[in-house]
Amino acid sequence: MHRRHPAVTFCLYALLIAGALVMVLPLGWMVLTSLKTYPEILRHPPAWLPADPQWENYRTVWDGFAYYRFFLNSCFVSGMIIAGTLLTCCPAAYAFAFCEVRHKELFFALLLSTLMLPAQVTVIPLFQAFATLGWVDTYLPLIVPAWLGGNVFGIFLLRQFFRTIPKSFIEAARMDGASEWTILWRLIVPMSLPAVLTVVVFTFLWSWNDLFNPLIYLQSEELVTLPVGLLYFIARAEQLTGGSIGQQPWHLVMTLATVMVLPVIAVFVFVQRRFIEGVAAGGVKG
Repeated sequence: MHRRHPAVTFCLYALLIAGALVMVLPLGWMVLTSLKTYPEILRHPPAWLPADPQWENYRTVWDGFAYYRFFLNSCFVSGMIIAGTLLTCCPAAYAFAFCEVRHKELFFALLLSTLMLPAQVTVIPLFQAFATLGWVDTYLPLIVPAWLGGNVFGIFLLRQFFRTIPKSFIEAARMDGASEWTILWRLIVPMSLPAVLTVVVFTFLWSWNDLFNPLIYLQSEELVTLPVGLLYFIARAEQLTGGSIGQQPWHLVMTLATVMVLPVIAVFVFVQRRFIEGVAAGGVKG
């Protein structure tokens, strides 16, 4: 085997480490800012490390913000969207990968073309439709599209992974009398666990951080998710510190943002290996 020169290996690792530091820098700045006082964040030039870490910032945010309610709302919405995505994307991807249907590739190309349509283009007709159905100020506009196959990227990713599975497995299962539904859920999905977890992670990240749709369809404060709740917190944060108008306590905002990002980090760490396998294999054509 050809061995890479040590100098080349050193340069590659140096570039990777530099890139990792650049990616982690905003996260580190957010965490460090959450431990500062308000005068410290206004200091020029800015200081990286807080002079005296203010762990009380987290208690202030916890006591002055309805985190539990907004957290549970986000968990419910994200969980329902993930469930709907898996129950619709898996059968659709299986059909595009293994079912012989006329003009299948054309339909798949038309499906992918919808990814080029910005969400802002359809927001007005969708809002009118949901308002006519009486779904505004409910979770239905956020959840129902996922249960109707609205995650086109998930279908694409799963279809690409399914095609790497040899068709002999499917043919053998059919000869044994297994139904298409049984083949999908008892054979294909377990063999495609990295891709399925990748779709779960991407769907979770999108639904957990989604501000656009909840801000449009949710009007009652007890229904809003964490991103919208963060906006409420920014509007009311001055009352927590007694600051004057126009002086937002950004150290507390960063504190809340740090708490919000912890579930995302935990999910990624938990499925990191499978997630990377799914991303790497999703672009392989079988």
